Amino acid sequence: MRLLAALAATVALAALASPAAAAVEPRVSLPLIERQAMCVTCKVALNESQSPQANLERAYIKGLIDQGRDEAEIKRSLVAQFGPTVLALPSAHGFGLAVYLVPLAVVLALLTTVLLLLPRWRARARTRAAALTGAATLSPADAARLESDLARFD
Repeated sequence: MRLLAALAATVALAALASPAAAAVEPRVSLPLIERQAMCVTCKVALNESQSPQANLERAYIKGLIDQGRDEAEIKRSLVAQFGPTVLALPSAHGFGLAVYLVPLAVVLALLTTVLLLLPRWRARARTRAAALTGAATLSPADAARLESDLARFD
């Protein structure tokens, strides 16, 4: 009976521990943050820069990771310490939002222009094709001269 109770308690503890273990965020790593940060001196990705400033930034990030901070906290701390240019991607609000919206607007404007001009281009091409097929007929004298010229090259 005690064995059965111990087994049931173990199963219950394992069931309770599973969701808690799954809810724990994976630990942030230095390479993960390095890919998302820039060296503020040389304006190169932190994972590619070897400048003294980049080494200071790496040491700062390592200290934050050792404190157990998550990715968002580390990014906020980097911006507070080094300024907004430390992040590789601009923010998605304010003026930084233009970086994402302007290319989208340009692509939409180009597609709209093409869709508006396409019927005109196609109509113009049809009229040219019709004009060329009418002009392609040869007079009997020209046809005879063409045949004689082609026969010389055989």
